[in-house]
Amino acid sequence: GSSKAFLASLEAMTLAAKSDSPVLIKGESGTGKGLGANFLHLNSLRAGGPFLSVDCTGQTEVLLESELFGHVRGAFPGSVGERPGLFALAHGGTLFLDEIGDLHEGLQTKLLRTLESGEFCRLGSDEPIPADVRIICATNRNLASAVENGEFREDLYFRLACLTVNLPSLRQRRADIPELATLLLRQIARGGDRPLSLTEDAMEALMDYDLPGNVRELRHILLAASARAAGAIIERDLIEATISGSPPVGIETPR
Repeated sequence: GSSKAFLASLEAMTLAAKSDSPVLIKGESGTGKGLGANFLHLNSLRAGGPFLSVDCTGQTEVLLESELFGHVRGAFPGSVGERPGLFALAHGGTLFLDEIGDLHEGLQTKLLRTLESGEFCRLGSDEPIPADVRIICATNRNLASAVENGEFREDLYFRLACLTVNLPSLRQRRADIPELATLLLRQIARGGDRPLSLTEDAMEALMDYDLPGNVRELRHILLAASARAAGAIIERDLIEATISGSPPVGIETPR
């Protein structure tokens, strides 16, 4: 992208990459927060170390604690072996905590303790282990409001938000849609027997749409439209039908 909003976020990430402090990436779903975290790692002094990530949603507190900090044998029912955990595996590198706003309250306390002491303990053990890890977090929630509502620890928020990067939505960078769409179509067509392209009207239809799912939704639309296209050129009516979820003219939905 070359829009002003995107270049501003890229500059902020480039500056943040030079530091070893925690970074909080804010942005709507589908804006590329995971890619932003990887960019920060690859442009940091830790680029030669591991880059590991974990989604803080959809796991029980015990299982997520085990994934982050590891566990010893017998730490909880079913733990027949030992596990090192991501903090140990990411030693000397970067650990990306996606959707940090959904982190369990108990784990918020343990994460804060690790950030402050530079050590962690595996689940079921009191033996401290050094943690040489840079933390990058991402959220699509308003963490400041979560702090006010008592849903997120204030002291942890200020530790994680030492450096903050805001990734713009596609509504804020519409000028980048043609470039993104061209790149995505090239990726979708890779390995296929035809190049893919959009007509000018089809591109205008994409730029007129708000794309609430951002780049993730843009890719989905292009993937679905290319699968339904009769040839290598994707027309406006096919893009509009894909966005609305209705079949384009000449295509019947299966009964």
